[in-house]
Amino acid sequence: MRTLRAAAILLAIVLLVCAGAARADEYPNRPITLIVPYPAGGGVDTIARIMAAKLAPALGQQIIIENRPGAGAVIGTRAAAKATPDGYTLVMFTTGISLPANTGYEVKDFAPIGTISSTPIVLMAHPSLPATTLADVLAMAKKEPGKLSVGTPPPPTLNYFAAELLKVMTGADITIVTYKGTGPLTNDVVGGHVPLAFNTIAPALGNIQSGKIRAIAVAAPKRAAALPDVPTAAESGLPGFEAVLHYGIAAPAGTPRPIVERINKEMRAIIAADDTAKRIVSDGGDPAPGTPEDYAALIARDEAKWGDLIRKLGLVIN
Repeated sequence: MRTLRAAAILLAIVLLVCAGAARADEYPNRPITLIVPYPAGGGVDTIARIMAAKLAPALGQQIIIENRPGAGAVIGTRAAAKATPDGYTLVMFTTGISLPANTGYEVKDFAPIGTISSTPIVLMAHPSLPATTLADVLAMAKKEPGKLSVGTPPPPTLNYFAAELLKVMTGADITIVTYKGTGPLTNDVVGGHVPLAFNTIAPALGNIQSGKIRAIAVAAPKRAAALPDVPTAAESGLPGFEAVLHYGIAAPAGTPRPIVERINKEMRAIIAADDTAKRIVSDGGDPAPGTPEDYAALIARDEAKWGDLIRKLGLVIN
C-alpha cells in the first residue's frame, strides 16, 4: 500500500508538471495587461510603452497598458500582487515601491521578470529660481528655512526618498510637496507652481532642452547620457548622494517559470536591439537588460540601501 501511495503521488506530480508545461507552451493565447501604477505621461509610463510596443509582436498578443496611479504606486502594485499568476497580468516595477511595510504586499508577492533600464533622479528647477547649482539651492534653504519647496511624486517613490535623503544628509529645511506622478510634477515645474523638483529625465527632457526647466544636479555616480552637461551631486559637492531608478517588469508570485523565462528572453532581445536602446537613451535612461535572478538581486540591494532611511522616517502609507 505504501508503494502504491508513493507511486500515485509521483504520478500526480508528473501530471501537474506536464500540465504546467503545456500551459506555458500555449502562452500567450489572449491579450496581456501591463499595469503601470503611475499616471500616463510620466517616466515609468514612457518606458512601459516603449517596451509594450516591441513586446506585443514578439509574444504575438496585444499588451494593454493599464494606468492605475495612486498612493505612490501602491494601488496599482497591490492590484498586480493579487492578480492570477498566469502571465496575463504584469506590472511595471520601480525602485522603492516595495519598501514600506504597510503597502499590503511584499517583494515575495512578485516574480521579478527582468530589468529594462535605469535612470537617475535629477534635481530640477524653474528658470526663475535664482539657483543654478546644488550649493545655491542649499544656501537658499539655509537662509530661509522651510520656505523653499521641492516637488516629488508621493512616497514610496525614489524621487520622494531622494528629497528626504537630501534633508538628512545636509540638514536642509526644505518643504516636500507631493504629486500624483512625474507628469503632473513636470507640468507644475514648467508653470512655476513649484520651484524645485526631484524628477526623472523622461517627462522633463524636452522642457530641459527648450530651457523651460533647468537641470541642476544628477543623483548618480556618473553623468546621464541624455544630460552630459549636468554635473553629478558628487561633482556639485555632495558625494554619496545617489538615487537611481531601475525600471523592470514583474508578475504575481507563482507565475509559471517557463512563462517568466519566455517574457525575459523576449525583453532582453528587444533591449539589445539598437533602435530600442537608442529610444531608451533618448528618453533619459540607460538600457539595462538582465535575467530574473539579476533583477531579484537588484531589488534586494535597493531594499537594503533604502531600508534604513525608511525606518528613520517611520514612513506609513495611508
